[in-house]
Amino acid sequence: MIDNKDYVLTIDGLKTYFEVDHSVVKAVDDVSLKIERGKTLAIVGESGCGKSVTAYSILKLIQKPGKIIGGKIVLYPSNGKAINISELNERSELLYHVRGGYISMIFQEPMTALSPVHTIGNQICEAVLLHSKTKISRKCAEEMAVEMLNKAGMPNSQARIRQYPHEISGGMRQRAVIAMAMITNPELLIADEPTTALDVTIQAQIIELMKKLQNEYRTAIMLITHDFGVVAQTADEVAVMYLGNIVEQASVREIIKNPMHPYTIALLGSLPGIGRIGKRLAPVRGSVPDPLRRPQGCTFHPRCEYAEKGLCDVGLIPGLEEVINGHKVACRRVKEIRKNGK
Repeated sequence: MIDNKDYVLTIDGLKTYFEVDHSVVKAVDDVSLKIERGKTLAIVGESGCGKSVTAYSILKLIQKPGKIIGGKIVLYPSNGKAINISELNERSELLYHVRGGYISMIFQEPMTALSPVHTIGNQICEAVLLHSKTKISRKCAEEMAVEMLNKAGMPNSQARIRQYPHEISGGMRQRAVIAMAMITNPELLIADEPTTALDVTIQAQIIELMKKLQNEYRTAIMLITHDFGVVAQTADEVAVMYLGNIVEQASVREIIKNPMHPYTIALLGSLPGIGRIGKRLAPVRGSVPDPLRRPQGCTFHPRCEYAEKGLCDVGLIPGLEEVINGHKVACRRVKEIRKNGK
């Protein structure tokens, strides 16, 4: 039994597949996650590992030829009954309220997330008018939009609401997107690579803004990224994803200080650091396999320096097992790797 005081969303055995050329791409394959209220869960991994598909599955935004074929997604509102999102019809009025109301999303590229033919203010006001629990006037919605833009650090927000997306910078557009996502006071904010298109200075400002708004509204955040620097600054817990599966999950401190899965070890080993000045970076060997030709056994074994023939390349994908308290790993050689100190 889940205590809705602790968790805002649970995912159990999610499977999202795409039928391509009479074959099946297992974009998300048996993923289970829990997102704690007021906390940040980061999902990390290379491009093509299924991070964004997981996020879109939560909101049932998967388009053909994709389809959610299994699993359970349950939302626990702070004041209300649990909502089994996985059972909602695509045209359900409740699903309509979940999207943008209970759960908001910050998309990867702010220029494509905003309508080019509507003003910033018009788009933020629309979110308020559509998802407000009480009937409010257009003028009141505009006042709320200005207030939220101020909280998002938008300078001269009274004038900005009259501007179109192309008239402001990338950093300002991302602030507008965050304001639009947060103005409905959602239970969960899904941030899909929210700092990718921004320079490092603006990235730091956006990260700080998200943390500030999270503390103010006690919003849970699901952060999708490939940047461990962003993870270290924002996340409470980390799930490492590879080829549609969660391969390691633990607190952010535990993951960074004590990675156990070879993929996580390789990802962290490829990062620059103060102690590596003048040394060559060690990239992760190889590339993500063709999803139509998934390797047998552990899907990471063709790129893994710890792989053992006859053990790692046979059978089913290894499942997540708790190695130490709260630290789960999906690797058949995790004991040997730990014993040898990686």
